[in-house]
Amino acid sequence: QKKNNITSIFCFRSSFASTLAKKRAQAAGFGTNANATKYLNQDFEALRSQCLSRGSLFSDPSFPAAPESLGFKELGPSSSKTRGLAWKRPGELCSKPQFIVGGATRTDICQGALGKKLRTFIHLQETNRLPNAQCVIYDPATLLLNAGIFHFQFWQFGEWVDVVIDDRLPVKDGELVFVHSAEGNEFWSALLEKAYAKVNGCYEALSGGSTSEGFEDFTGGIAESYELSKPPSNMFQIIQKALEAGALLGCSIDITSAADSEAVTRQKLVKGHAYSLTGATEVNYRGRKEKLVRMRNPWGQVEWTGAWSDSSSEWNSISASERPNASAEDGEFWMSFSDFLSHYSRIEICTLTPDAITSDSIKYWAVSNHDGTWRRGSTAGGCRNNPYTFWMNPQYVIKLNEEDDDPGDNEVGCSFVVGLIQKNRRRLRKDGEDMHTIGFAIYEFHGQRNVHLDKNFFLTHAQKARSETFINLREVCTRFKLPPGEYLVVPSTFEANKDGDFCLRVFSEKQTETLPCDDPVDAELPDEIVSDDAVDSGFRGMFVKLAGADMEISATELTTILNKIIAKRTDIKTDGFSLDTCRIMVNLMDDSGNGKLGLGEFATLWKKIQRYLGIYKKNDMDNSGTISTPEMRMALKEAGFTLNNTIFQLLVARYAETDMTLDFDNYVACLMRLEMMFRVFKKLDPHQSGFIELDFQQVCHAITLYENKIINNLHF
Repeated sequence: QKKNNITSIFCFRSSFASTLAKKRAQAAGFGTNANATKYLNQDFEALRSQCLSRGSLFSDPSFPAAPESLGFKELGPSSSKTRGLAWKRPGELCSKPQFIVGGATRTDICQGALGKKLRTFIHLQETNRLPNAQCVIYDPATLLLNAGIFHFQFWQFGEWVDVVIDDRLPVKDGELVFVHSAEGNEFWSALLEKAYAKVNGCYEALSGGSTSEGFEDFTGGIAESYELSKPPSNMFQIIQKALEAGALLGCSIDITSAADSEAVTRQKLVKGHAYSLTGATEVNYRGRKEKLVRMRNPWGQVEWTGAWSDSSSEWNSISASERPNASAEDGEFWMSFSDFLSHYSRIEICTLTPDAITSDSIKYWAVSNHDGTWRRGSTAGGCRNNPYTFWMNPQYVIKLNEEDDDPGDNEVGCSFVVGLIQKNRRRLRKDGEDMHTIGFAIYEFHGQRNVHLDKNFFLTHAQKARSETFINLREVCTRFKLPPGEYLVVPSTFEANKDGDFCLRVFSEKQTETLPCDDPVDAELPDEIVSDDAVDSGFRGMFVKLAGADMEISATELTTILNKIIAKRTDIKTDGFSLDTCRIMVNLMDDSGNGKLGLGEFATLWKKIQRYLGIYKKNDMDNSGTISTPEMRMALKEAGFTLNNTIFQLLVARYAETDMTLDFDNYVACLMRLEMMFRVFKKLDPHQSGFIELDFQQVCHAITLYENKIINNLHF
């Protein structure tokens, strides 16, 4: 158990340190669209300069030309797909390698052994809708002059990262194994794929990815997907709002077999093909309003020939002022919204972040972003099917202040999109992990924002809205329209006690405020000091027998005393107080500084333990003799401690058993250590500011004070 606790604490502290470092970097401006974070601390310019000065080609030690960079199962070391595979640089595959030839075109991405995420990139690049070309940075010179090093930028879970790679690519029988260009000397798509594989852990981790993931990772936006066989009633208004916000809209027609791919329908639509939706309008047509959408086929000449196509007769029935230019054979065409719904299978809308939009005419949406964690036993409460642990999940308050402009659908309210992304799950696939099933619930909220709501709130309040489904995808994303007010969002895994990290994003048409709803870190510590004179004769007689000739009780003696007492009890479970716990008790009570307890000090400790015992028994709801971790949080609050999720996660990792329960000795040890920490902090913060500044010497002093509390001139 101790080994498990140490491992949990180490992992938690590493994660906590990483989170703090990320917050500091973001505060300094790193991780933005214009100032990407260096992935794995690799600096492209510095590494390239080193290679050029040495006259050598770059070899990336963090993503080596080795089996582990390929995969773990279908692309694992023993797979037939990787047998005979070699890694070669572009200069070894052709005489004059180029990064890109004639711009990004249809033939630049010939699909290899993986999924379709990179098709999203070519769709964005070809339609000139990629903001600031953030996902590809390169030297336009030939590859031979580039020292074998490239870098690409991707959005990853709330920040932009700059990913460095070398140009060694997987090759089999002289041909690139994965994505490649039909141009034999063009390598941008293969290099982009390698950078994307690196940030996801390996090539195989890219399989099964969705277009939505590609939209987000290449733009930093939030992607919604709608099945057009059952669209929302306000689908047309959603499209119009998205276009006003500068969003990217991609559409496709499903295929039923491999032979269907790129097949052309009778009215010249291409199946399995990525179309862009670039406009939406209403025109007066024969005495009624006709909804129209403008589509674009990125690959050029094949255009819709049905109603409202470039040369169709419908255009003759509307006024010239309403008629757009719709005659060029440029791959762009109009069609009725009803035809759009009946012919296309789905639409994906990627709303961009404000920093990715340069046009002043765009009505960009406001964005808020929060990182969070689910941890077994503390903040992984599962969905509402787990009523006694659901409240343990992280909670966030969204304050909707302003109603939408021009609702269009006569529905007054505030439009916003909530996206819940689980982080880094693809990287864990090689360890046998995969996506959790995730979702979120939304509640109307009226109350304090700085309080983590307990189970009573969720047992007495119905959810106002929720994610469309709980599903095992990287992201769950749902659009809502609710009246102005405050709402509580609770993201969760479907099952309780699933460890994971997540990013919660809220995109809103108007400015909103989104904040974590968490308990403040504080303690109300009662004055329980018992003076020697106040000790009654019965307790005094017991102390004389226990203390011995020196009339004081050491940590070793206290261990023996407590364990003899609790061994007689059948209503609480314990494996005995440790000497370490008893040392903490002695240090907390010892005012004289001699490391032992006198009569009044021992009486004070006994009073404290009795109070803790009463709280323990009260919160042991099933009379098991132990308390569960949810019961532990309630017990801590009753004992006077309010702790945020981060600290509670650490306490669970340190004190809970593998079945997420605490016996009595671990519970008391936890409370004693907390009290020690708070008393030390309050002593170092005499003005009760909630902050202290310490130099190195003061840190050492504080640690000594915390561990021993034997500074004679400090009295608690």
